[in-house]
Amino acid sequence: MDFSKYLKHLILFIAFITSLSGYCQEDMLCVGHHWTEDEANLKMKEFAKTWDDRASWEKRAKIIKKGIIQGMKLDQMPEIKSDFNAQITNTREFDGYIVENIRIESFPGFYITGNIYRPANPKAKKPAVLSAHGHGENQRFKETRQYQGAVLAKMGAIVIAYDMVGHGESQQVSHSIPIALLLQTWNSRRVLEYLLSRPDVDPERIGMTGGSGGGTQTFILTAIDERIKVSVPCIQVSAHFFGGCGCESGMPIHKSKNHQTNNVEIAALCAPRPMMLISDGNDWTKNTPLIEYPYIQRVYATYDAEHRVVNAHFQAEKHDYGYSKRAVMYNFFAQQFN
Repeated sequence: MDFSKYLKHLILFIAFITSLSGYCQEDMLCVGHHWTEDEANLKMKEFAKTWDDRASWEKRAKIIKKGIIQGMKLDQMPEIKSDFNAQITNTREFDGYIVENIRIESFPGFYITGNIYRPANPKAKKPAVLSAHGHGENQRFKETRQYQGAVLAKMGAIVIAYDMVGHGESQQVSHSIPIALLLQTWNSRRVLEYLLSRPDVDPERIGMTGGSGGGTQTFILTAIDERIKVSVPCIQVSAHFFGGCGCESGMPIHKSKNHQTNNVEIAALCAPRPMMLISDGNDWTKNTPLIEYPYIQRVYATYDAEHRVVNAHFQAEKHDYGYSKRAVMYNFFAQQFN
């Protein structure tokens, strides 16, 4: 392997994407608790007045989707013609499932690192799930995340749990780079495309889930890529909180000179595909049953698809992707993927 060639590609690519970071206008960023809960409630009512049927919602949805793509400069990324150069190592077999280490090329010389969890005895094409994680040290290796991958694999799914940029084994760039949102979304799409390239994956049964920052990754990729068929963002969809990290709100995907939106409407772009919102009573998702979920239900109603969106709310719980939250996620994927 000519590592000098890959290094050259990497340097040129980083120079390109870093040059994009200067375009951000501070007044276009919606960061963290950008609105109060009361302000967000009024904003949702304002948003609701801009559409009243499927045609008018889809007109607004088109503007929101364009705002995401242009806001993170995804439309200016260079075309990547290389394959994934997937390297799978350290295969371990457990009770009913197999775990493998994997790295794939996001672009020449830059790698996405993670684990594959897959059924031990696959007999047909399987559904697949992208598993994105939130912020914190060694999130991919947490026991709870290993349970998540193992259970989904034993249920019959192929799961890729992959590192955030600058976390775990993904140490080629820092997580604090200005274009972390762009790079993470790009990585997620490459993971999706890798799964679609596998002969053992059913392309009509692709799901994605993640908690906190992983929930942001989930609803953003789902919003812009219809190849995600089922979405389960956990403890993150909020009317007033926009994400406190640059990888969530460091680029202007919520606001432009021509529009204003929030993460509720971005999540609603999943419609009419199945989606479960998981929320709790001790973080910025505490109002989900009263504010966020009704708005999204109204979007789904324009498609006569109210039954495809659900909210699992845990009023007494806190900001985590614990057992009870994972249990409802397992059940939802089981229902949707048959």
